[in-house]
Amino acid sequence: MARWIPTKRQKYGVAIYNYNASQDVELSLQIGDTVHILEMYEGWYRGYTLQNKSKKGIFPETYIHLKEATVEDRGQNETVIPGELPLVQELTCTLREWAVIWRNLYVNNKVTLFRQLQQMTYSLIEWRSQILSGTLPKDELAELKKKVTAKIDHGNRMLGLDLVVRDDNGNILDPDETSTVALFKAHEVASKRIEEKIQEEKSILQNLDVRGQAVFSTVHTYGLYVNFKNFVCNIGEDAELFMALYDPDQSTFISENYLIRWGSNGMPKEIEKLNNLQAVFTDLSSTDLIRPRISLVCQIVRVGHMELKEGKRHTCGLRRPFGVAVMDITDIIHGKVDDEEKQHFIPFQQIAMETYIRQRQLIMSPLMTSHVTGENEPLTSVLNKVIAAKEVNHKGQGLWVSLKLLPGDLSQVQKNFSHLVDRSTAIARKMGFPEIILPGDVRNDIYVTLIHGEFDKGKKKTPKNVEVTMSVFDEEGNLLEKAIHPGAGYEGISEYKSVVYYQVKQPCWYETVKVFIAIEEVTRCHIRFTFRHRSSQESRDKSERAFGVSFVKLMNPDGTTLQDGRHDLVVYKGDNKKMEDAKFYLTLPGTKVEMEEKELQASKNLAAFTAGKESTKDSFQIATLICSTKLTQNVDLLGLLNWRSNSQNIKHNLKKLMEVDGGEIVKFLQDTLDALFNIMMEMSDNETYDFLVFDALVFIISLIGDIKFQHFNTVLETYIYKHFSATLAYVKLSKVLNFYVANADDSSKTELLFAALKALKYLFRFIIQSRVLYLRFYGQSEDGDEFNNSIRQLFLSFNMLMDRPLEEAVKIKGAALKYLPSIINDVKLVFDPIELSVLFCKFIQSIPDNQLVRQKLTCMTKMVESGLFQQSECRDVLLPLLTDQLSGQLDDHSSKPDHEASSQLLSSILEVLDRKDVGPTAMHIQLIMERLLRRINRTVIGMSRQSPHIGSFVACMIAILRQMDDTHYSHYISTFKTRQDITGSVAAHSAEEKHS
Repeated sequence: MARWIPTKRQKYGVAIYNYNASQDVELSLQIGDTVHILEMYEGWYRGYTLQNKSKKGIFPETYIHLKEATVEDRGQNETVIPGELPLVQELTCTLREWAVIWRNLYVNNKVTLFRQLQQMTYSLIEWRSQILSGTLPKDELAELKKKVTAKIDHGNRMLGLDLVVRDDNGNILDPDETSTVALFKAHEVASKRIEEKIQEEKSILQNLDVRGQAVFSTVHTYGLYVNFKNFVCNIGEDAELFMALYDPDQSTFISENYLIRWGSNGMPKEIEKLNNLQAVFTDLSSTDLIRPRISLVCQIVRVGHMELKEGKRHTCGLRRPFGVAVMDITDIIHGKVDDEEKQHFIPFQQIAMETYIRQRQLIMSPLMTSHVTGENEPLTSVLNKVIAAKEVNHKGQGLWVSLKLLPGDLSQVQKNFSHLVDRSTAIARKMGFPEIILPGDVRNDIYVTLIHGEFDKGKKKTPKNVEVTMSVFDEEGNLLEKAIHPGAGYEGISEYKSVVYYQVKQPCWYETVKVFIAIEEVTRCHIRFTFRHRSSQESRDKSERAFGVSFVKLMNPDGTTLQDGRHDLVVYKGDNKKMEDAKFYLTLPGTKVEMEEKELQASKNLAAFTAGKESTKDSFQIATLICSTKLTQNVDLLGLLNWRSNSQNIKHNLKKLMEVDGGEIVKFLQDTLDALFNIMMEMSDNETYDFLVFDALVFIISLIGDIKFQHFNTVLETYIYKHFSATLAYVKLSKVLNFYVANADDSSKTELLFAALKALKYLFRFIIQSRVLYLRFYGQSEDGDEFNNSIRQLFLSFNMLMDRPLEEAVKIKGAALKYLPSIINDVKLVFDPIELSVLFCKFIQSIPDNQLVRQKLTCMTKMVESGLFQQSECRDVLLPLLTDQLSGQLDDHSSKPDHEASSQLLSSILEVLDRKDVGPTAMHIQLIMERLLRRINRTVIGMSRQSPHIGSFVACMIAILRQMDDTHYSHYISTFKTRQDITGSVAAHSAEEKHS
């Protein structure tokens, strides 16, 4: 006779169908029930559901989907542990719990909550499937885990369920392995985060624009994704489309161009780019997002004949202005519209024949000079009239694009929006640096704008059709290949030819291109512009030669880079061979300013090169903007970097360094720091330099504290630990710092001292690293006790400062309390930690009672959070001071106790004492128990139950009781004088635990 057989592998499964029991021996199942299988027999299982372990029964094998599980204690008392990830198990339990509540919400007609829970449930189901698929990369799985746990916590709070406390990675904290204080802090953080999420969603439901506060609140750099779908316009010739971001209020371009080459057949010139024309305009800052207006503009240039209807005998390949398309994208940039699937139509405005003759100032109307008037009115009118017009008569012609604002820099965008941004996506950078400059962002971009010119018609009856050809050459006259980039999306070109305007004496172009030159080549390079009349007749055009040349050097004689801004260039005329000889024309002034300076000296050369007085009638203006992480336009910074060749200007350059733009300094951070320490070491006889170098170093450290340059913290630390080599710098830095602190009563030094205190952390890293290098090379005995004495003297100066009347130095005292603890972990590397603990105790004791109480408590909290307090011997020194200070705050007679700062200090102490890696703690727990437990108890009893700090004090009290062992309890009880004292204390503790 067959028997029920205990299962070996088939131990755990999930019901995939409902099963209604028809007999008492059977077990009813619902879809999703998890079962523990004990036995099997001819297509049947016997076991129980994990939701109700008391009722066992049989059920069909086919109704169960088996899953992997671990079995512990096989036999009568065996248990199964599902083999799924803990997160999947939590998801499953949450979904089951929510399903019951969801049904009740429907029954009770709570529509809003029902729909919210429905949406959350669907999200969790989808994410659970993604996790179970096992296809997610590790980083994506970690991100998804954060989303899942955030959604679960939000849902539980919304439904009034218990809050699950987690660590930073989303794992549920084990209360047996986590301190009471850490659990409480995690609970507070989670509650605050969930509450913010709920408030955010409420605001969204009320149609408030919280995009900037929520999604983008911690982001400082953005990108605009543009997917170019189509261009509907019957041109009949090839065209170039230049798309860029534009501020109509400032009449300035924000970004470089994104170039699309469009064929005469109405498709991209490169067929592989069909349906694959996309770009990201990167580096947009939060200040760009709050511009009142911002437009996406597209300038269309026709490439063909002078006039559309001309035939084969006419010149082709001319770049001619054709039209503009403009879209106001303010709502998209402000985050009010966010739909990457929506296709936007941008109407196209063609330039009328009589209009484009007047030239092509498509954008820059405020920049136009006064002589462009009347017949040659600014072509900006085309674009600006389109911007100003409410409607454009586009006749169905225009561009189709989809747009999306992406938070993050380029690397973040590529990571977070990989479905939009791939390797084929063109990257159009901002013409300027982003708000947050990243250390690894290497740029050497020179933006050159052809602005306008004035050219005499010469022997012609009508003005010339001027074409400007721009190219980059070295000092030998060698052409730099592919150095010019008209727009993102294509490789560089060697020559850039401007748009041609028909018979215009004063053409205005406003065409901007990017010049990219290797950093080592920049000093040798210049940009050359040649001017040529283009005839509409091909036969005549072939005989036309360049009638003029201009050039601009990229480096100034003093070694700085060409300044940003406008430059009036000299137009030279003469022999074509000489005009092409770089060695010849580079000896001449390139700009009108240089010409005025060199007019007398260069008069002979000029007479030999120009064709007479008529050359002075021609003029040409460009504008340049340099975005380089390797070049500087600041002569003072350059003077400091080259201080050895300008030793007489060292003092001037050190003072001027504090006026240099921060972006320039961080570009040359290592070189600047090297220069400072070399000056300090090599000019050691002059103490003046010590103070100037110290002030400059403080300025640089403060600069890197700015949010714009915060990412350079790692660069600074790398410099300190990998490149810094001044073994005696600690002597001079300590001496100057001591002087400033000791002379704190000198009002002229107050701001310098305050800045030094703010920079104290990194100042001491330089000091300590210098000392470490010194000890490594020379050993301890070389300087006796000089270094240790300087540390002792510094603390003595601080103690004297803190003991002064409060009103005299409240700002400096507060800064000392705030920043002095930041040096602990570095100083204890080369200074006895026990003595350092004593010095800090004396520092705290030097502060008069009832002065700067909160700052003092916060300072002690930072001391506890440092490595010093983790050493048992140092705790022996520090803890009596800390308990005395806390005891005074929690005293019944304390007039204005700071409960918030006190609870933070106490929490930090108890967290350290709960750790297993900090040495013996029994005596320290006993000290806290003796001096603080009763005071904490009385504080909680006397505190309002609505106080925001009561929870923290209760957590501290529980933590103390939890960390006490039997010996502690025996000792604690022995301190009570009467039985009534014991009974009262136990009752009080019970009341507090009940409250918690």
